[in-house]
Amino acid sequence: MEKSLSGSPSDKLKESLEGGLLGDKSGVPNGQLFCGDIDMRIARDGTWFYHGSPIERKQLVKLFGSILKRDSQGDFWLETPAEKCRIQVEDAPFQAVELSVDGAGQNQCLSFRTNVDDIVIAGPENQIRVMIDSETQEPSPYIVVRAGIEALITRAIFYDLVELAIEKQGERGTDLGVWSNGVCFTLGQVD
Repeated sequence: MEKSLSGSPSDKLKESLEGGLLGDKSGVPNGQLFCGDIDMRIARDGTWFYHGSPIERKQLVKLFGSILKRDSQGDFWLETPAEKCRIQVEDAPFQAVELSVDGAGQNQCLSFRTNVDDIVIAGPENQIRVMIDSETQEPSPYIVVRAGIEALITRAIFYDLVELAIEKQGERGTDLGVWSNGVCFTLGQVD
């Protein structure tokens, strides 16, 4: 088929659409197709929802969790080599639901299992942090799972960490801290 020399608006539109479908893929790096925002949400309790319904198959949640990324603006994406879709996350995308302790004191190693069965060892690469709600004063503890992705440490596991904690002198008084992999993580202040 011969191209029209007239450069009519319909020809330009056709070329633009074909270029968008077959070429640059919306300017997303690595030639990914940007699918936009999809109706997928991760609740604070770690439940994944699609179109308002919980995703009940754990293997499917694990699959989605394995391709979850976070960008520098804090947005969460399901990202494959071919596509990239933004999803909503209420707090942290995962939960730390189990704790294993090996050793004691400064030689202690804390290993967490997430709700998608990732194993994370707290240390220099996988920091533990605790945020305090300014209104309720309730702690929200997190551990880094991978770059930009955290797991909310469940209340029961946080209580286990507090049981393991030692007192140490901090910037504003006496802190409770817990050792793992050579790092002492602050859990909170002693009243």
